[in-house]
Amino acid sequence: MLERHAFQVAAGLAELTFPQMLVAGVALIFGVLMLVFLGVFASVGSLWFRAFMSGAGIGPLQMVVMKLKKVNPQLIVDTRIMSVQAGLDDITTNAMESHYLAGGNVPLVIRALIAAHRAQIDLDWKTAAAIDLAGRNVLEAVQTSVKTKVIDCPDPGRSGRPTLDGVARDGIQLKARARVTVRTNIKQLIGGATEETIIARVGEGIVSAIGSCESHKEVLANPMLIARAVLAKGLDSQTAYEIVSIDIADIDVGDNVGARLQADQAEADMRIARAHAEERRAAAVALEQEMRARTQENQAEVVLSESEIPRAMAEAYRQGSLRAGSKT
Repeated sequence: MLERHAFQVAAGLAELTFPQMLVAGVALIFGVLMLVFLGVFASVGSLWFRAFMSGAGIGPLQMVVMKLKKVNPQLIVDTRIMSVQAGLDDITTNAMESHYLAGGNVPLVIRALIAAHRAQIDLDWKTAAAIDLAGRNVLEAVQTSVKTKVIDCPDPGRSGRPTLDGVARDGIQLKARARVTVRTNIKQLIGGATEETIIARVGEGIVSAIGSCESHKEVLANPMLIARAVLAKGLDSQTAYEIVSIDIADIDVGDNVGARLQADQAEADMRIARAHAEERRAAAVALEQEMRARTQENQAEVVLSESEIPRAMAEAYRQGSLRAGSKT
């Protein structure tokens, strides 16, 4: 029975002309494509309905293409609905897909743009996406721009030192701790220096400001002198942050470094003087020994000369040069 039916179908196809066979082939291909499309659309039908009801403007064909490009339609639809509901209609789904395929965090970028839009911060999609791909937390950056961040200087967890130690001109050491209030500078977030640079610059500025004071009492009486001197240096240039304020949290008196240095210098001078005295004593002892040796040498020469007198007298007697004097 089946063989007979197949024979009839083959006979029917043989009776078709070429244009009819071409139309039938195109219809068959279109039917297969429609079946594939409907099969894929069945998995994203609920998403399309959500997008349609939310006014996201994502068509079923776009969702099918996302599926074929290995893009998560659920994530794109959710972020698109989020941006549209927040009033950010200019962010296209193609831009979201491109950022997703580049390895970016699309929901984080959208939340950062919404926060910047609500806070009236100038931040566009390209800048936010670039910040995200650069490895920075763009949402945290926007939040820090709205709500300031406080950085301890020094940070014991990073440097291991609890205070910044500076010495005034009168030789008294001062131990200070500061708190730096910063907010993110969106324009310099890419390529700008991080918190470590801020801490290092502020620490150097505080130590330098303490060292420029004539007396430690001047610093203790008005610690804001240090803060104003540090702020005037513009330490936040080329960094990802803008310094709002520098507050001296604590300042204590340390060692009398000047007196200790003077004592150490006096001890060193005394050791040098002792060394010079010992050198002179050793030179005097050496000279004394040399003089004694010369004295011994001269005495030996005198004895040698005295021994020559009898020998000369005997030689004179033998030669008859030495005669006894006549008696008067």
